[in-house]
Amino acid sequence: MLITEETIRNLEKEFETNQKILTALSDETRQYLLTIMLSMECSGSRVVDIAAKTKLSRPAVSHHMQILKNAGIVKSRKEGRLIYYYLEPDNGKIENLISLLENIKEITKSAPDRGGDN
Repeated sequence: MLITEETIRNLEKEFETNQKILTALSDETRQYLLTIMLSMECSGSRVVDIAAKTKLSRPAVSHHMQILKNAGIVKSRKEGRLIYYYLEPDNGKIENLISLLENIKEITKSAPDRGGDN
């Protein structure tokens, strides 16, 4: 693959497209919350139930769930006054991220070796 200005511009656009999901997944607490959610009800979990499985407060869990929701990784639904959060695997956000990572892999294969003698 030839690395051109267009290649770099396209990569910059992909980073911009994936900015929210990259930010959401970069936090260890949110990574942990996602693993907790995988072990819970597929139909959704309330913040209080998620917090009970962690050492986090309800406001902290709520804050992190909002970031994951804004990134498109989780969704929520209301039932009366209760809000249930659930994983959203089919919205294309993960596919966009995979595409970005695959493109980075291909570009780095073509990048000149700058490792020196180490």
